Amino acid sequence: MATHSDVPVDDLTHVAEAERRLFATVRAVDDTTVRTPSLLPGWTIGHLLTHLARNADSHRRRTAAAVAGVVVDQYPGGIAERSAEIEDGHGRDAAVILEDVAVSSARMLEAWVDVPAHAWAGITRDATGRERRLDELPGRRVQEVEVHLVDLGIGITHRDWPDEFVTARLPLMRADLAGRLPAGAVAPPFGSLDPRDELAWLYGRLDRPDLPLLGPWQ
Repeated sequence: MATHSDVPVDDLTHVAEAERRLFATVRAVDDTTVRTPSLLPGWTIGHLLTHLARNADSHRRRTAAAVAGVVVDQYPGGIAERSAEIEDGHGRDAAVILEDVAVSSARMLEAWVDVPAHAWAGITRDATGRERRLDELPGRRVQEVEVHLVDLGIGITHRDWPDEFVTARLPLMRADLAGRLPAGAVAPPFGSLDPRDELAWLYGRLDRPDLPLLGPWQ
């Protein structure tokens, strides 16, 4: 692999580790479990796993486009297409969903291995319309997997987040905090919370009476 400064070497290592943790967590999911409600309102475990598969596909598509020097939407039909694909896929048998997750993940990781060093500076576009450099996507996928591992509600909690994930994401999530606080609310001083608790709160995955309810994050 090239070692040009644009290559997100650490994130590529961390995303491969996150995918392995995902598979280790869900490999025993059966047809009953896949239809069990997740911790996300309105979504079953099947919804979440289907979302992760389609998210991986979206990273692969945007990677191929960036290498070719073009910008494409994360999902060709936008948020509506994303939602439709999740609804269409969540009711499949567990074995089919797990295979989908495995194949989509492997293809995504393979696509990132083959990116020329200069192409990591290419521009991609999120489902929200926000533009990001290609070298941000592996870190974004780590975030997607780690947060949704907690949302699955089948054993992993925010206390299980790897140190490197907490260290990398906490400053980024703190940066947007002021705009997410309710009017008149005061955030706890930085460093006063356990880092994993603070990050879970910033992701909307920790609800405590001493912490204000935050607006959405991106």
